[in-house]
Amino acid sequence: MKITDLKCALIGNYPVVRITTDEGIDGYGQAEWFKPFLKPHVLFYRDMILGEDPTNVERVMMRIRRMASFKPWGAAVSAIEVALWDIAGKAAGLPIYKLLGGKVRDKVRVYNGGVRFPMNGYDPEHFAENVAKMKEAKEGFSLIKQAIAFHSPTPSHVDNYFYGEVQPGGRHPNRGLMTEKGFKHTLRCIEAMKEILGDEVGLALDCGPGFVIPDALRLAKAVEGMNIAWLEDLLTGDYTPYVMADQYREVTRQTSTPIHTGEQIYLRQNFRELIETNAVNIIGPDPLDIGGIAELKWVSEYADLHGILMAPHGTADGLIGLAALVQVSATLGQNYIAFEYPTATPEWWYDIVEGLPNPIVKDSFIEVWDRPGLGITLNSKEAQKYLREEDKDFFRA
Repeated sequence: MKITDLKCALIGNYPVVRITTDEGIDGYGQAEWFKPFLKPHVLFYRDMILGEDPTNVERVMMRIRRMASFKPWGAAVSAIEVALWDIAGKAAGLPIYKLLGGKVRDKVRVYNGGVRFPMNGYDPEHFAENVAKMKEAKEGFSLIKQAIAFHSPTPSHVDNYFYGEVQPGGRHPNRGLMTEKGFKHTLRCIEAMKEILGDEVGLALDCGPGFVIPDALRLAKAVEGMNIAWLEDLLTGDYTPYVMADQYREVTRQTSTPIHTGEQIYLRQNFRELIETNAVNIIGPDPLDIGGIAELKWVSEYADLHGILMAPHGTADGLIGLAALVQVSATLGQNYIAFEYPTATPEWWYDIVEGLPNPIVKDSFIEVWDRPGLGITLNSKEAQKYLREEDKDFFRA
């Protein structure tokens, strides 16, 4: 079998990858919906993989893996890797999890990162109101993650929140020492959410990046009695092209509150120091950023050897990304907690992807399906309606 083409189309803002072969088997991958700029990055790799056997996944990946970087740029390589595994599974007539060593679990736990409701403000009562809605969501989540502090718009809505000028723009640009007012406000918001969730639903907190070490440690110690599932990306993380494992270790070693990072990290080599120095308690790589399905599994196993837990990221990965998360999470060891459940936007994505269970999530779990490859199918006739003019040949052989 040989690769005959690598295509990329923007479908509802998601960069969707399609790899075609001379045997008529194709495979799909996807990047997050807020990365439409990645299309030319995906196509950059086309000439490097044409003519290769897609079922030799690692051999193909060795041609392109070194030519990417931290989030968002590793997403192009990651989407290609997922598409290769989709082909390999289809060619073998097996689900991807079988090619990765088989299932550890028949159903995978998910946590809520993608089922969201608009915030009406950033005071404690607003956070309480918001998690109450998530608690009642039909998916029955056993664990909810909420953005607070520098990962939320709070610095722009609470005067004198930290000792620094509020920076405009997205991608979490603010960083600095919190004022006493800002710190107490953050703590009250957490307490308000815990009051709603109690011990029925776990609470994880997406905190940064933006914290400095003293505040990170102060917050971690302040919530030690609340059984917070984890504090995520306190120091570095989302859209930060470095790790700073030594700084994370300073916090982790002095608190019993679990510390988490990893969604932005590309490749196993960039997790090495974080894992080997036990700089965090939990890592959360995203299969669509770390370099793909196999890369995530390797890192998870290496983390387990060091007593580190695994909660994969995935909030904006879409339905192809969801399928990838289900396949790989079924194979992960007992250090697995849950993966971040992605939803699809716009809603018509649920009409063009076939093969997902209905409902997808029951009581915070997804049943692992057994169809070949990713186990889902894009309805090309329906999807064609949503293609941009320049992508009209996406589903052609």
